[in-house]
Amino acid sequence: MATFVLDTNIILYFLGGRLENALPEGQCAVSVISELELLAYPGLTTLEGEGVKAFLADIAVVELTPLVKTHAVDIRKRFGLKLPDAIIAATAQALNATLVTNDQRLLAIADLHTQSLRVAPRS
Repeated sequence: MATFVLDTNIILYFLGGRLENALPEGQCAVSVISELELLAYPGLTTLEGEGVKAFLADIAVVELTPLVKTHAVDIRKRFGLKLPDAIIAATAQALNATLVTNDQRLLAIADLHTQSLRVAPRS
């Protein structure tokens, strides 16, 4: 079974009902960084915050393991990503997973397994 790490932007599109594709079939996880970004997202209503919490309760959250930290340092040094993005990418690498993201900088990293999803325009 394939393993996927969902980037924060994909989760926001999913929760906002804007994904034109379904989430990938297989085991999905998120980085602890995405968890923190979602919980601290500015302007969330109480209802949206409850949706975020329910989503996070049903998905594996990957903590900062020594392997994730090692990959994050390498990715940040090699590609100059912001530290949160480097940690999210490193989480996918540490799990030997595909990173599902629409972040163009992450999609451009050749040695990172990535997948993007179509997003409906804002209505």
